[in-house]
Amino acid sequence: MVRMTGCLRLKTSIVTFGITALLALPATAQQATDAVAPESSTMRIGLRSSIQSENWMVSAANPLAVEAGANVLRRGGNAIDAMVAVQTMLGLVEPQSSGLGGGAFLVYYDARSGKLTTVDGRETAPMAATPTLFQDANGQPMEFYDAVVGGRSVGTPGTPALLKTAHEKWGQLEWPTLLSPAIERAEIGFNVSQRLAALIAEDREKLSRDDTAKGYFFDASGEPLEEGALLKNPEYANTLKSLAQNGTDGFYFGPIANDIVAKVQGASWNPGVLSLKDLTNYTVKERDPVCSDYRGYEICGMGPPSSGALTVGQILGLIEPFDIGALGAESPESWRLIGDASRLAFADRGRYMADIDFVPMPLTGLLDKEYLAQRSKLLESNQALESVEPGMPAFSHAMRLADDEAIEFPSTSHFSIVDAMGNAVSMTTTIENGFGSRLMVRGFMLNNELTDFSFATHSDGVPIANRLEPGKRPRSSMAPTIVMQDGKPVIVTGSPGGSRIIGYVAQSLIALIDWKKSPQGAVSMPHLVNRFGTYDIEAGTTAERLAPALEALGYETSIRDLNSGLHIIQITDQGLIGGADPRREGIVIGE
Repeated sequence: MVRMTGCLRLKTSIVTFGITALLALPATAQQATDAVAPESSTMRIGLRSSIQSENWMVSAANPLAVEAGANVLRRGGNAIDAMVAVQTMLGLVEPQSSGLGGGAFLVYYDARSGKLTTVDGRETAPMAATPTLFQDANGQPMEFYDAVVGGRSVGTPGTPALLKTAHEKWGQLEWPTLLSPAIERAEIGFNVSQRLAALIAEDREKLSRDDTAKGYFFDASGEPLEEGALLKNPEYANTLKSLAQNGTDGFYFGPIANDIVAKVQGASWNPGVLSLKDLTNYTVKERDPVCSDYRGYEICGMGPPSSGALTVGQILGLIEPFDIGALGAESPESWRLIGDASRLAFADRGRYMADIDFVPMPLTGLLDKEYLAQRSKLLESNQALESVEPGMPAFSHAMRLADDEAIEFPSTSHFSIVDAMGNAVSMTTTIENGFGSRLMVRGFMLNNELTDFSFATHSDGVPIANRLEPGKRPRSSMAPTIVMQDGKPVIVTGSPGGSRIIGYVAQSLIALIDWKKSPQGAVSMPHLVNRFGTYDIEAGTTAERLAPALEALGYETSIRDLNSGLHIIQITDQGLIGGADPRREGIVIGE
């Protein structure tokens, strides 16, 4: 793991906290310092500050991406324009997490219409994929990394289509101008960060299997690039130039599409079945948001194929009868309630949640107040629940489903944007595992998103909702969220982190709403996450003090690194307040 540092911009000076250089923010920005967790072996947190501004704000995981989005807003662009600039820059400087070869979920509030919507840019399974794609000759599920590396795991990328579709509907500035910052940076190069260098070195064996990826991420002697190395990516620049000139036709048709298919099908390790027809037939889907009530707020996010909004909504609904605010963030009782609520929600997630276009789901029943009230009674014990089973929400049909067996590893990226017109973007974006399938083509990494499906298709003869099917979108935990109050957005949040995303986002909302923390205080507080019974406690933080009390309540605990990437903007009557997760390299810029 890596020691991770973060940056803030403060007026026009350069400020340093420890070894971390902090960039300069506009003079209109103000600060409110929060005490946060101490440095651990994997990260430097120290003191960070919420950033305040009057007009607009961008919070994302890399300073170059944030600056690209900020410059778009300075030129009169809106939040969707800035989204395009941020994402295309992230694909260059944070290639392990997201990019053109992956997918994304967008939650968008349009100030002009007052409408909240979501855009599904999730990857799809190739039409030639079979339900047993990740099983061996004996019908047994493959080992995870045996399935990940190579072409077998690659789904049809959705990010380029999402960017162009959203821009055509809501953007203001010309499309080519939004791609130019990433084009220019790819041509002049960027310095490899400490985090990227460490991740390349950590993934050395898998990443070096593809000659193209090896030639990009390793030096002439075959050694992983070191921190500070200048990395240019002319291939990525050329790909973006094609997109600038031809729109998504420059990606889903023609030479780029041909090269993607050739790379997947011709992979020396695990060749895949992605075809040109899969690329040409890909479409994004605009969907209604999934919203749940919590203490006078509407918590809105991405519905199926994401489990994010449903599971976050269930966690909050289950704890709502309890006064978490009065108990406080240091109370073991708070974490017992949150932990067991999460376990109950994850049990429902594993049984019912998948791509709703393929599998009927009790969408309304899972968030029904009476259903959650009944489930919440299970939390009235003063000990950890001995066992957790899925509930029986109101269902419109009698389909029987088995529990899912999918594995989700943390990677991904998230960014939040609010513009001067009041438009808001919450977008979580991914290529799934770090560096995805480890296949590189035309300057970007290809996803391994198909491994988000359950490798098993049935359990004791009962079908699993998240089994692989041709054209299906794998279930996700990504939870881009916009919180509404009185019809207006008040919080924009989200995080990477595999299936722990749900816990990170739920905790950020509890921190903001119940514990009255600032955005930076919410993202910087130590993490405690419970999905399946074991309580994960963030190593090197004050949360470790809670381990004995949680064990006394009946939990097994695991002290471990928990690498979230929360980026929050709070919208108040006095302006915007933002925070960036110090576990990554992100900053906030606002004016």
